[in-house]
Amino acid sequence: MPKPKIFITRRLPTKLDQLQEIATIEIWEERQPPPYEVLLEKVKTIDGLLCLLTDEIDQQLIEAAGTSFKVISQMAVGYDNIDIPAATARKIPVGHTPGVLTDATADLTWALLMAAARRVVEADRFVRGGEWRTWEPNLLLGPNITGATLGIVGFGRIGQAIARRAKGFDMKVFYTSKHRCDQELEKDLGVEFTAFEHLLQEADFVTIHTPLSDETYHLFGNSQFELMKQSAILINTARGAIVHPEALYRALTSGEIAGAAIDVTDPEPIATDSPLLDLDNLIVTPHIGSASRQTREKMANMAIANLIAGLKGERLPNCVNPEVY
Repeated sequence: MPKPKIFITRRLPTKLDQLQEIATIEIWEERQPPPYEVLLEKVKTIDGLLCLLTDEIDQQLIEAAGTSFKVISQMAVGYDNIDIPAATARKIPVGHTPGVLTDATADLTWALLMAAARRVVEADRFVRGGEWRTWEPNLLLGPNITGATLGIVGFGRIGQAIARRAKGFDMKVFYTSKHRCDQELEKDLGVEFTAFEHLLQEADFVTIHTPLSDETYHLFGNSQFELMKQSAILINTARGAIVHPEALYRALTSGEIAGAAIDVTDPEPIATDSPLLDLDNLIVTPHIGSASRQTREKMANMAIANLIAGLKGERLPNCVNPEVY
């Protein structure tokens, strides 16, 4: 009996021995994602797909899948690139990799917050550009982090991990979320639930940790930036489209906010001629929130486990649409 065929849309940071024992593997070797047309052809003949956020898995692609197609396994927590209703209609389980990247993303959020506050990237450019000639009392001043007010938008695993780290900096922490946490957790983390608008008005640092949805698409626009302090700094390690890019540019160039640091952009990747890249008060990193070696390996192994379960007709360990069962 021939082995099932699977297609992996990028080389993974882990060994594939377990997968090779049960399946015939084809891996897309390029740095860029496979073109949509390639995926459209592949799904007609494969049994399973291991994909990334950069792959568009829409209704057309899912409906084009052959009768032997059994499972979609995504190496990511989010899955807004996949048409879940279309997969569910075809009884195709969709796997993802929740929980594993919480600390890595929280760590990067703090790295960006501190780098933006203390103007680390600007300072590095200043030195490399030959501008450092002496110690100056007013050189590259930034705000205090210790004792400042932090606003967390979205309070799932990552938002809560951010709050835990904030305790070490003696920060006052507000959070806003679709659902309020129980008072015991609020007390343990030292956080206060508040309305989104109030959070924007009070926070010295605002960090985004909410999923991308119809409700949160361009959640940060002109009116939201107008509410923020002129000294405030925005951090986004969630999804780029939560922040309207033109509104962010206007806020940063008009002095409406002091700075921003983002690991995600809209569109992604950011265009090389984007005016945002000309700004000294903006730090941009290339979606590296989960990019610790240990975390990426765990994500890949979770995605493989989901894929293997789907190929065997077993319940996926981490399934987005369990109603298929």
